[in-house]
Order: sequence, then C-alpha cells, then structure tokens
Amino acid sequence: MSASRRESIYDGSRILVTGGTGSIGLELVQTLLRHHPKEIRVLSNDENGLFEASNFLDSPIVKYYLGDVRDSRSIERAMSSCDIVFHAAALKHVVFCEANPYEAISTNISGTQNMIESALKNSVKRFVFISTDKAANPVSAMGATKLLGERLVSNAGKTSPSTIFSIVRFGNVLGSRGSVAVIFERQVKDGKAITVTDPLMTRFIMAPSDASALILHAAEIAMPGEIFVLKMRAVQIGDLAEACKQFYAKIYHRDARKIGTRVTGAQPGEKMHELLMTADEAAGAYDFRKYFIINPHPRRSLEDAKPLLHAQSIASNLVPPAERKEIISFLSKL
Repeated sequence: MSASRRESIYDGSRILVTGGTGSIGLELVQTLLRHHPKEIRVLSNDENGLFEASNFLDSPIVKYYLGDVRDSRSIERAMSSCDIVFHAAALKHVVFCEANPYEAISTNISGTQNMIESALKNSVKRFVFISTDKAANPVSAMGATKLLGERLVSNAGKTSPSTIFSIVRFGNVLGSRGSVAVIFERQVKDGKAITVTDPLMTRFIMAPSDASALILHAAEIAMPGEIFVLKMRAVQIGDLAEACKQFYAKIYHRDARKIGTRVTGAQPGEKMHELLMTADEAAGAYDFRKYFIINPHPRRSLEDAKPLLHAQSIASNLVPPAERKEIISFLSKL
C-alpha cells in the first residue's frame, strides 16, 4: 500500500453521503471510490435516483438507503458505524424554497440538526456540511436556511469532544442538475430562445469534478467549526448564455445566429450578484491555498496562510469575469 493511501482519511472508512443521488452527491461518491473506502452509503429520498445510481456506479461497496434527513430513524439506520459524513441533502432551488419556506426550514435546518445529533450519538470522526454562497448575507428562504444550517454545524464543531464538524461553501456548479448551463443546453438543442434573467447578473461557477475534489481535500485538513470557502471564477449571465449558445449550437447542429435571447427578469429571492463571504466574515478570514477559511481554529498552523488585508466582501461582480472563450473551454470539460 502506498504512503499516500495510508495517509488518506478515506482509506478503509465507512462513509455516508446524504443527497447522494444529486449532482454533487453523485460526483462525491464517484471520487470517493478512487480513495479505497471500506463502504460508501448513499442516503436519498429519491427512489428513482437511487435505482439509477445503483446501475450507473455498479460497485459492491456502495450501499443505498431510501430515507429522508427529516426522519431521524432514516438517518440513524444509514449513519450507524460510519466514520465520515458528507451532508449534501438540501432543498436548493431558490424559487421553490421561496414559495415553500416551511419545507426549506424542515429539510435545511431541522434535517441538518437531525444529522448533527446522529453524528454525535454515533461518534462520527468527521462531518462536512455542503453549503452555498447564497448563505452569505441571504435574501432568500433558501439562503437563510443554509446560513442557519452553517451556524448549527459551526456551533457543533465548537462543542463536540470528538467529531470534527466543518463546512464547505461554494457557488453554482455548472453541469449539475437544474444548473443554468443545463437549461441553456436544452433550449439550444430544442432551437428555442435562451431565457436570461438579467445579462448583467453575475455568479460564481465551478465544475462538479472540481467541487467534489475540493470538498474531499477540505474535509481532510478541516479543524472544528471552520468554513472553507472555495475560490471560484465569476461570469456574467449574458456572457454565459452567449457562450452556451455558440458551444451547444455546434454540438446540436443549430445556427447560433437564429437562436434568440429572452430576458425574463430576476425571480423572487434571486440576487443580482452573489457573495462568497461578507465583510464581517472576511475580517477574521484567511487566504489559504485554494480556499478562504472563515473561523480558523485557534490551534491551526497558518504558516502558509495569510489574513485578508482588506475586510471587504468578496462578491461575484468584484472579481474579473471569465471571458467568453474561457467559458467555452470550461463547458467543453464538463
């Protein structure tokens, strides 16, 4: 066995991934399979998603659990004897959470507390909460519930005697189910006009494979209560739409010049620009390799990290946007 494998926290571990049939969860499972775990458990309330995952992954060490994070019994059955937990299950669509705030609270807050309590009961070694940039200064029900989920996990990290609770926060994962790039692709394929909320709206983006790799690395080095904010590129939605139009028109043999653009306006709960972290968070944060770390643990060695020089928010409209050629190159790698 190589030294790198011996050093991995995943080698020989029992791992639970909630929301494991979603885009991020499924990508996490696929990446984890390369780290030689003893068992990976996938918990999801999506029966058809579990069925499709079982056929797609085709691995004897992946076990499938049909359940819901709102149900403590479902969690207990899946988490028993686990070493590491990745909590990715959530209601994530801003518009639906805005229209159904109680459901967002029930899943994203109460469900997260259920997960924390089970992790403590089962003496889980590491617990990672998958969050979103919408939790930074939230204006939507979804963002507010994810912020409170972060607070629950961060507080557990400060008080737990054995479990390392940590958080990873990132933006839009292009190519994931329901992402804007997938919507644009379908519209180009059907020869329909691309629907854009506002061409000047900006978002942080990353690929599913980058998201999972960085989540796993952050989990390995995290200390209790820390929030890892992944560094990402930003795009203007108008540029992303035009890049998708050019890229997918070639794939589906469409004339990009004949595909129009229809501006619909922002939906309820949508921001014009997203934040990676607020000014208050930045005041105590550190720049650390591919991340920013909010709430760095007092015992962390920060020799190769540096405090942010300016305590100002990091927003998607304040970083240089990716150019159209770069976006097309990005799309080709999805």
